[in-house]
Amino acid sequence: MTMAGELTLPGEQAPITVHPDRWRAALPPDAWPDNLPLSGDVWRRDVFAVADAYRAGSASPRQLLTAVLMWGYGPIGYGPWRAAKSLDADPDGQRLAHALEEVSAPDEDALRTAYRRFRDPNHARLPWLGPGLFTKVLYFVGYRRGVGGVQPLILDRVVASHLPAEAGVGRRNGWSSEEWLAYLRWAAEQAQARGIEPDAVEMAVGDNR
Repeated sequence: MTMAGELTLPGEQAPITVHPDRWRAALPPDAWPDNLPLSGDVWRRDVFAVADAYRAGSASPRQLLTAVLMWGYGPIGYGPWRAAKSLDADPDGQRLAHALEEVSAPDEDALRTAYRRFRDPNHARLPWLGPGLFTKVLYFVGYRRGVGGVQPLILDRVVASHLPAEAGVGRRNGWSSEEWLAYLRWAAEQAQARGIEPDAVEMAVGDNR
């Protein structure tokens, strides 16, 4: 049996609680990630496992999005419905794949491009998938543990509301790609100064989200 301590990343306080039966009932079968736990407790490592499978070609973009949205919405009742709307707008996953194609070896230009594609209706913009959610997708796909430097991180309302002014995020939602990158640079500097991972900075700011 895997113990909780083995699932927890540094800075992660608890898993996200979901209702798997509700999600399965709401989503098309092809979008369900085969290796996602059905216990109702989803840790970041569980979503990273789906992201690893996506990068290896054994999970589809739609399965990746489902895993991220389950973790992102948690027990919120409208989560499965909104996730289904996002998935329905990209039935073959090509828009998601297009947004993520440069994130396999992320640098600032690649991250900027991916962020902008997620916001552009001519590229990868999907209903109910704003920055607070698509930065979660970018985080799970693009984060490289142990590398340091600028890494894709989650920027949602909870994180933004607790960031200091020097992080460069000036609004509570609808952030530009340059605001996101300024936050990533700030987090990288904080992580280097403290000797921790950049996502541990995000977790400390966002209280596990």
